[in-house]
Amino acid sequence: MSPARTVAFRTLLEVDAGGYASDLLLQYSAALDSRDAGLASEIVFGVLRFQAQLDYLAEKFSGRSTERLDTSVLLALRMGVYQLRHLDRVPAHAIINESVELIKRSKERSAAGFVNAVLRKIQRAIADGVPFEWPDRATELSHPAWLLESWERRYGFDQATAIARANLQPPETYVRVPGGAVPPPECEPTVIPGCCRLPSGRAAGFRIQDIGSQSIVPLLDLSPGLTFLDLCAAPGNKTAQALESGVKAIACDLSVGRLRGLSSLGIDLVALDAARPLPFAQRFDRILLDVPCAGTGTLARNPEIKWRLQPSDIENLKGRQIALLQRARQYLAPGGKLVYSTCSLQVEENEGVVERVPRRLVERTMHRLPGRQPGDGFFAAVIRSD
Repeated sequence: MSPARTVAFRTLLEVDAGGYASDLLLQYSAALDSRDAGLASEIVFGVLRFQAQLDYLAEKFSGRSTERLDTSVLLALRMGVYQLRHLDRVPAHAIINESVELIKRSKERSAAGFVNAVLRKIQRAIADGVPFEWPDRATELSHPAWLLESWERRYGFDQATAIARANLQPPETYVRVPGGAVPPPECEPTVIPGCCRLPSGRAAGFRIQDIGSQSIVPLLDLSPGLTFLDLCAAPGNKTAQALESGVKAIACDLSVGRLRGLSSLGIDLVALDAARPLPFAQRFDRILLDVPCAGTGTLARNPEIKWRLQPSDIENLKGRQIALLQRARQYLAPGGKLVYSTCSLQVEENEGVVERVPRRLVERTMHRLPGRQPGDGFFAAVIRSD
């Protein structure tokens, strides 16, 4: 049994139970060689990105609703269908045999023949060049219909399509190269100073940070000696980027565990709920409020989000985001700047929150959209002190 497929299957089972693919793969692939780790990652993220298409084909060639299938059976089918359609270098018989073996090792041994029959039908259709026609736009783009519709209302039909298609592609790798450091030889500079695209090779000790993420801190217009408060700092990439400017920083987060990851930065760390009164007597020249959000700008790298998220989740997040912004503005010094940012494409979390601020205080807003700009999608608003 292939160790890569064993890890992929285990990861997908735990993602189905609420886990996150990136964290699980990092844990379960640690003992694999690079080739097997790469295959496990390819299968897991491919299955999650194309899930709607895979489920449609499983239903079409089995005559059964995927809702009636046991989780193990459904995941084995998804893995098999994805590999048959997208991994040209792997022999079809090996893909089918390994998918069947996964079922034999699970609690659903009796379904092995069913999985074998369905995958063989799909393999024959692929070999015969049978075109696959999708029943609707949501299946074709492998996104929930409500999410596509929300983007169409905000960005238009063509841009919504471009966003969805970008989410089906593996994200590119970008690294942060502080001033004075020599970047890896493979790195390609970008329009954001210190941000380099890494088309191949390893980060060689540099921090991996998406170009969208690296676009936020420059909006703060930082300079040496300014006091800087990062209110939702973990995992700390933007905090570290801000420290390159010589600011006097304090980093905060609700999670003590996640805040420990910033200990190497050598700055004051405070665990707090930023929606409540803050334990600071001073006000700050610059505040970064990169709020917890739906993450719909990151679906290329976190595809499981699109299958979990519900419209009601957006409204719940918006209420907390409004509270966070109202509290943060109270600690902004005269003449100071606050940047409110999300990695969400949802208008409720972006303009719907910032509209609570007097319009005269909003200097500018920025949208980065997958399919239009490289990297993850982000929204940011630069807000002056009152």
